[in-house]
Amino acid sequence: MILATLWVAIGGAIGSVARFWVTELSARWWGGDFPWGTVIANVTGSFLIGLIAALPVMGSRDLLGPMGRQFLMVGIMGGYTTFSSFSLQTLTMVQHGHLVKAALNVGGSVVLCLIAVTVGYAVGAAISGPKP
Repeated sequence: MILATLWVAIGGAIGSVARFWVTELSARWWGGDFPWGTVIANVTGSFLIGLIAALPVMGSRDLLGPMGRQFLMVGIMGGYTTFSSFSLQTLTMVQHGHLVKAALNVGGSVVLCLIAVTVGYAVGAAISGPKP
């Protein structure tokens, strides 16, 4: 349990720094009028967690093992994806009367993340090959 906690903490730190960079770079490239960094982090994080989830879990082809899975899915993806930031940014848009932007943020994020997790899962399943 202690080792798993340490790996999740390290993964969370890595994911948080990656999210920081995505957010900062997207604000520099596209401005701060829309939370592109949060959308990008959530969509790419959804893709990656779908990919990881589809990789073999048991048997001789277990690519990650339980500790690796916790490190990646709970640690890195937990630190990287930004649902709480997404929620606050959407609320701020609503509070400032930007209802169309808020609706686009909610609808676009949900649709894009569902597509990304589906594609990520399909890629992971293709990598892992047929189930034994």
